Amino acid sequence: MGNLATPASVQKLQTALHAKAKTEAGYRFYTLYDKIYREDILAHAYAQCRSNKGAPGVDGQDFSDVEAYGLERWLGELAIALKEESYRPDPIRRVFIPKPNGKLRPLGISTLRDRVCMTAAMLVLDPIFEADLPPEQYAYRAGRNAQQAVIDAEETLYQGHLDVVDADLADYFGSIPHADLMRSLARRIVDSRVLHLIKMWLECAVEETDDRGGQKRTTEAKDSGRGIPQGSPISPLLANLYMRRFVLEWKRRGLERRLRSRIVTYADDLVILCRRGKAEEALQRMREIMARLKLTVNEEKTRICKVPESEFDFLGYTFGRMYKRTTGQVYVGVRPSKKSIRRIVLPATTGDHEFVGTSLFRR
Repeated sequence: MGNLATPASVQKLQTALHAKAKTEAGYRFYTLYDKIYREDILAHAYAQCRSNKGAPGVDGQDFSDVEAYGLERWLGELAIALKEESYRPDPIRRVFIPKPNGKLRPLGISTLRDRVCMTAAMLVLDPIFEADLPPEQYAYRAGRNAQQAVIDAEETLYQGHLDVVDADLADYFGSIPHADLMRSLARRIVDSRVLHLIKMWLECAVEETDDRGGQKRTTEAKDSGRGIPQGSPISPLLANLYMRRFVLEWKRRGLERRLRSRIVTYADDLVILCRRGKAEEALQRMREIMARLKLTVNEEKTRICKVPESEFDFLGYTFGRMYKRTTGQVYVGVRPSKKSIRRIVLPATTGDHEFVGTSLFRR
C-alpha cells in the first residue's frame, strides 16, 4: 500500500506477529483488537490512505476536510469509537468502471474513515496471514507481483508442463461466502472484536445512483451472505485467504503430485499447468473443488490449452507458438499485447516438446 516507509514501532509489531504465525502454524491470536486503534497504527493507516488518494465515500469527506478539522483530533475520535466499540461503518458508494471488453466492473468506495480503519486492521492482520499463504499466490503480497507470476508460468512451461487449464471464475469477489471466509479467519483469529469488525465490513450496505439520478441503498451482501467489496483496503487479504483454500485442497488431494501440475494464481486469475494428458482430469478436479468452495467456474471462458498447438493469455501476456522469420524455427514465447519480448527455442521435431534455449526473463 503506497510507498511510505513504515514506522519502526509498526514494523516491530508486524515482525513479531509474522514470526509467531510463521513458527507456530497452529497458533491462534487472542488479543489483536487493541492494536488496531493504537495511535501509531492509525496514523500510519491514514498516511497510507492519503498516499493512495481515492475519491470520497457517501459522506463526501476527503483528506482536506479531515486536515481542516484537525488530523490528530479526527484520529483520536476514531480511536475512541473503536475502543468503546461504538464504531459502525458507513454504506459503500458503488461506481462502475469500464472494462477492456466493454462491460462494467463494480467498484466500492468506502468513506475515508472506514478506509483508515480497514487499513489499520490490514497492518495488524496481514503479517499473520502472509505467513500462511502458499507460494503459488502472487497477488497483493509484499515482494510479489504479477510479473513474477508470469515468470513462474513461463518456467513451468519450460519444464514441460505444456497442457494448461486456463481457468476463469464467475464473479469471484462477489461470490465468496461469508460464513466460510469467517471460518478461515477464525482459524487464526480468536479475538471476537476483530471478527465482528470484519463481519460488519462484509455486510455493509451499498449505495449507488439509479437510472433517474437518485440514490438507492441495498443490503445485498448481508442478505446473500456473499461477496467482499472490491476496492476496499481489506478485500485483497480476504480474497487471498479464500483462494488459499483452493490451493491447499489441491495439494491435500495429492493432485499436484499425481497430475504433475503447478497452480499459478494472481487474485482470481488462475492457470493450472500440467504434463501431457493430465489437463482434462485437472479441469474436472478444479470444478469439484470450486463447487465445494461455493464458487462458480465460468465454463464459457475456461478451457484447456495445449502449448504450442494453441495459446493462452495470463495477466496481460500471451503464451504460445511463434516462428522465426529467417528460418521458420518454432518458438514457444510469451508476449504482451501481441508483441514478442522473449523467446524460448522449441525444436519442431521433438514429439514431447522438450524446451531448449533460455528465456530473456531468466538471466
